[in-house]
Amino acid sequence: MSEIGDFRKGKDQHFGSGKESPLTPGQRKRLRGLQYFPENPKLQFVLPVDEFSEDEREVIEMATSTGQTQAYLRWGRLRFEVDGTPVVLTVYRDVDGDEVFMPFMDSTNGEDSYSNGRYLDLVDNGDGRLSVDFNYAYNPYCAYNPNWSCPIPLAENRLSVAIKAGEKIFTDAEAG
Repeated sequence: MSEIGDFRKGKDQHFGSGKESPLTPGQRKRLRGLQYFPENPKLQFVLPVDEFSEDEREVIEMATSTGQTQAYLRWGRLRFEVDGTPVVLTVYRDVDGDEVFMPFMDSTNGEDSYSNGRYLDLVDNGDGRLSVDFNYAYNPYCAYNPNWSCPIPLAENRLSVAIKAGEKIFTDAEAG
């Protein structure tokens, strides 16, 4: 099994029986595994970060699925191509930490993937570049259960192209 296959198997196990799973007890009983796009090596990148200048960096309040907000530092941009189409996405850092976060929406939202977007946690290589592997793109916890509060990607991270990698829509989502 590939590294991504092992990751997905572990995630399924966590969602099915883990104490921190976002799934309700009924969903856990019915879970037969999350659905994913096939692994796509064309959506794996190591990209330089165009860091924002001190004047451009700002703490923003990202709206969440429950009507609240969550603070993030607008940190930089990534530029790459998807099927020959140039795209730009903004990356954010936790206000209190070093985690690099990239919420995004694409043309698969609402049909093949969760309507309010997906997330990708990025690995900082320490050399001005980030490892970006959309095969690890995941749904926020509110995609499974609306009792969770999840940031909604800003307009600057809404793509017209399809990111056919990572987690697909969860069809057994519980209503509030």
